[in-house]
Amino acid sequence: MDKEKVIAALNHDLALELAAITQYMWQHVMARGIYSPAFRDRIKAIAIDEMKHAEALAERIVWLGGTPTTEPTHIRVGGDLSKMTADDVKAEREAIETYREQLELVKDDPVTHRLLVKLIEDEEEHLDFFQSLAEGSAA
Repeated sequence: MDKEKVIAALNHDLALELAAITQYMWQHVMARGIYSPAFRDRIKAIAIDEMKHAEALAERIVWLGGTPTTEPTHIRVGGDLSKMTADDVKAEREAIETYREQLELVKDDPVTHRLLVKLIEDEEEHLDFFQSLAEGSAA
């Protein structure tokens, strides 16, 4: 296993999670409309999930000898509930795709491999919520 490549990959993952935290928390505050109370409660819970992901990634990076990033990737903020939901679907799909691609990189590191599998499971659950909401708001 190439530790430096793994640390770089996990730092990219951490940057994705940091962006998601900010994106979802601002959506929690900014959401308006008939569906916003239920959306706001769920998006806040998802933001907290993303905080736990960021913490787990940062801990793993440190354990591997790296320094966790504090810089998020692109944060999508603003718009109506439909735009927010579309942005969230994009963010979750990007995270899932990224984590799946990295499974091969960490195949010889069972702890990091399990972490990524767990993150994929959580992100798929988040994606399901956002897709269901997008389908409901499109009807």
